[in-house]
Amino acid sequence: QVQLVESGGGLVQPGESLRLSCAASGSIFSINAMGWYRQAPGKQRELVATISSGGNTDYVESVRGRFTISRDNAKNTVYLQMNSLKPEDTAIYYCNADITYYSDYYRKLRNYWGQGTQVTVSS
Repeated sequence: QVQLVESGGGLVQPGESLRLSCAASGSIFSINAMGWYRQAPGKQRELVATISSGGNTDYVESVRGRFTISRDNAKNTVYLQMNSLKPEDTAIYYCNADITYYSDYYRKLRNYWGQGTQVTVSS
């Protein structure tokens, strides 16, 4: 089986920084696109940032210039560096990845979610 485990959330003041990590583990053959989503109370889950297997990145406009997504393919890990945090960034942040994994004698592709990590920005 494959799982994604996030870490790095917490409580910070406006203007401060946090770095989220998400490590994939299990019977992994390859990882394609990876991304971070977030869900604030009473709102729908939204895409924050994505990174392709080749390192191409994209961001939602509200975080562009403040957040940076990166990945370490050797560690099967994706990161989200969040700078200049604002109260409106408060949400549960979820990692997402398209992973090809080994299943018996086959390889299968599936989309996976992490369990989420809370980020709270408040003075």
